[in-house]
Amino acid sequence: MKRTVETVLGIMGALGYAFMAALGGFMIWMQNNRDIMEETMTGTGDPTTDLTMEEFEGMIDILGTGGWVLLASAIAAIVLGIVAMVLLKGNKKPVFAGIIFIATAVIVAIITTGVGIIAGIFYLIAGIMCLVRKPQRTLEM
Repeated sequence: MKRTVETVLGIMGALGYAFMAALGGFMIWMQNNRDIMEETMTGTGDPTTDLTMEEFEGMIDILGTGGWVLLASAIAAIVLGIVAMVLLKGNKKPVFAGIIFIATAVIVAIITTGVGIIAGIFYLIAGIMCLVRKPQRTLEM
């Protein structure tokens, strides 16, 4: 039995997690470039966007921490997705691959507080299909 649909869904999910990793990397980059952040926040001239230094420092810290969480969880999800797709190749262990897909989708969605939900949906559908689809039996006479 070919597992093409599951593999395609896994690739789409991995691409979604790659986008999430890029977002996390951008957040880390922004933390390390405080001048750009400060210029962006104070250069508007709008008094409602003026932050105190304590608020600005807190925002920078949250940005860096969130970036590392997104980056690390996205890389782990991509690696686990590749492992699951390798297990699907040749229909070796589809049940184990499905469990990996589903567990990865749920755990990353919880860890990232919903940021990884879109990519997780692809992994979740692929995991359910791995568990539900059974190989057709041929009658031998």
